[in-house]
Amino acid sequence: MEIVYVYTKKRSEFGRQCNFSDRPAELHVDILPDPSLADNFIERDPCDVPTQCTQEMSEHEVNTERFSSESRGINHVEGGWPKDVNSQEMEQTIRFRKKVEKDEHYINTIMHLGSLMEHCIKQNNAIDIYEEYFDGEEVAEEAEEQPSAKTINVFRDPNPVKRTATSLSWHPDGSHKLAVAYSSLEFQRTTQDMSYDSYIWDIKNPNKPEMTLKPVSPLVCLEYNPKDSHILIGGSYNGQLAYWDTRKGSQPVEMSTIEHSHRDPVYKVIWLQSKTGTDAFSASTDGQVLWWDIRKFTEPTERLVLDPSKKGNLENALGAISLEFETTMPTKFMVGTEQGLVVSCNRKAKTPAEKIVCTYSGHHGPIYALQRNPFFPKNFLTVADWTARIWSEDIKESSIMWTKYHTANLLDGCWSPVRPSVFFTVKMDGTLDVWDFLFKQNDPTLTLKICDEALYSMRVQDNGRFIGCGSQLGTATLLEISSGLCTLQRNEKALATAMFERETKREKILEARHREMRLKERSRSEQSKEDDGKDVDGEESSEDMVARAEKEFFETVRAEQKKKEKQAALEKEREKEKDVCDEKDI
Repeated sequence: MEIVYVYTKKRSEFGRQCNFSDRPAELHVDILPDPSLADNFIERDPCDVPTQCTQEMSEHEVNTERFSSESRGINHVEGGWPKDVNSQEMEQTIRFRKKVEKDEHYINTIMHLGSLMEHCIKQNNAIDIYEEYFDGEEVAEEAEEQPSAKTINVFRDPNPVKRTATSLSWHPDGSHKLAVAYSSLEFQRTTQDMSYDSYIWDIKNPNKPEMTLKPVSPLVCLEYNPKDSHILIGGSYNGQLAYWDTRKGSQPVEMSTIEHSHRDPVYKVIWLQSKTGTDAFSASTDGQVLWWDIRKFTEPTERLVLDPSKKGNLENALGAISLEFETTMPTKFMVGTEQGLVVSCNRKAKTPAEKIVCTYSGHHGPIYALQRNPFFPKNFLTVADWTARIWSEDIKESSIMWTKYHTANLLDGCWSPVRPSVFFTVKMDGTLDVWDFLFKQNDPTLTLKICDEALYSMRVQDNGRFIGCGSQLGTATLLEISSGLCTLQRNEKALATAMFERETKREKILEARHREMRLKERSRSEQSKEDDGKDVDGEESSEDMVARAEKEFFETVRAEQKKKEKQAALEKEREKEKDVCDEKDI
């Protein structure tokens, strides 16, 4: 028997063993009758009692016990040996094996089971038991499914003083954990008893955080390292950055020094694509973008001041509130500012002035979210004020597509990682909007009321099926969207490409038309200025103008007078003719 087939499965995938047991009924409250209370009542005689021909109903309420779960490890040891044989001793186990292998019953049993096992293995290798026979029909059914979403879990801030869930980050391996940063962004509203802790949650256990992160200042942003899932980097409210290794506990491994950190809260931090996996860069409202290597956290490796005049003056710098970095474009990055501008930058430029390439303007407030389309990196999404806008890198004057103006402010948004035409936005009134611009352009495909307070942050899982939303009161809601919204549709990429190209072409035509109109207006204003200069040559020309105006005015008055005189003469002639006719009749 030469067949060998190895089956491997992680112990964590088996799940926890279920242990059920019978439990007798428990009596919690038993109120016995009290005869002394009868003195407070008067017996009614006679007594009228109305009756109904319906079944009498009663209502009962039961409050079940809350079940809290904890993660426990199981240590499996080699078993099945007799008590007199120590499994750790090699000689004893070998001696016992030889003794058992010589037993005729053992040999007969193994030979019998071997033939059965060989048959099963051959059968298993010949037939794929996991094959899906009607895969195409299922896809067709899913396409007709209405867009929907359901709440999977709710993770609440365990502290008595609630804080805002300002940032969410999914675990890069399997996405079974969610890191949430908590801080109060209201200026000077923090209290002494407010906690600084942030948490890592297991998405299957909302009762208790899996791990607590203890920073020296509340975390505004938090990101998992995509290359090493044990490491997280966070930006604090006081401007410092810190990184954690979950294998080393809740305290930060290292922190940036205050004198070389940001001066304002760190609103965004992103890991860079590097060989070491230790490089990151951060942005803050102090107008700086700083690059870091966590192996040397004492000072930043590089610094950029977002001065639009390109002089590097920190006083004139634009406050950064969002960042965008695409791994396919390692030298380019984008910054969303408090002033509503998107600044496109090139990290590898020779001088600091050349690092700021261009700006895109079109929003009326801070840009809370900025992200390139994962399928079409030339197009990017911005979320600010009351709208979400889609831009093309080629057009700097205006966006190519935008949503309607909502009544509530938009506070975050992102693209779907699996569908190029779908993006998500969250608003201050606690609603989540799912947009599919191939299906609808003017209204969202799906609108969900998540909570009553404002939604400040959101993050989509890499497979596009789960969405995490963070609210003002520290509640992180986990949603699962329908398969139609997280499955790539037929010809979707081609249709999205066609729409982006069409809208880009339209905006280019409009931009050229606006440029032409501005040139015409400029030439007209210059011409009018020249004419004004010619007219104002001396006092005589102005006197002539006044005399001409007076002459035209008096000529108009005389013409009106003559007209009125003619009308009066005609009316008199008509009256005379009328009188003559009346005399003849008489």
